[in-house]
Amino acid sequence: MHAIPEMLFSLLLFVIVTTLSPGGATALATASGAQFGFRRSVPLIAGIAIGLASLAAAAAGGLAGLLLALPSLQTIMKVVGSAYLLWLAWKIGMSGRPNLDSKSDRAPISFLSGVMLLWLNPKGWAMTLGAAASFSTLTASPIGLAAVLGSAFGVCAVISLCLWCMAGLVLARALRTERHWRIANSILGLLLAASIIPIWLESH
Repeated sequence: MHAIPEMLFSLLLFVIVTTLSPGGATALATASGAQFGFRRSVPLIAGIAIGLASLAAAAAGGLAGLLLALPSLQTIMKVVGSAYLLWLAWKIGMSGRPNLDSKSDRAPISFLSGVMLLWLNPKGWAMTLGAAASFSTLTASPIGLAAVLGSAFGVCAVISLCLWCMAGLVLARALRTERHWRIANSILGLLLAASIIPIWLESH
């Protein structure tokens, strides 16, 4: 009788840890908060959260297993995803002092970019597939499991990304000189680029 509540607690703990842990998405949210402020970063946060939620739902429905069973498709995803992350890392690393003016002609990272960040990441597929396999006994219905996992990952991702984005905003208020910002942007860009390494180290 108590198995389901205990499993839900374990699922929630798992999702909180995985969404709060530093990685490509959190580095991107931090950089966006620093460069554009919280309000203009909302589309990116929403895109990443919806991307992760839909990824978890797809994993519960079996799509992740199908994709990860195709080595050639995994390789394509790794190459395209890595190139995309490197491009974003370069953009962040080359950014100047943040401009929080909403009228700035510099556009923040879009909603679609946030979704793509998750869907082109085989590590994300593997993580959500692992969650689907570990917590499959929560419900006998694949649709029900998709709803539970999608909701858990989506809500926790929003909370986590908002925290990381606010940390970026605090960083923007703390650093003053152009030199400091060149250093900070370079570090954020390198962190995002470094998030590619686990993608290629995964042996799935």
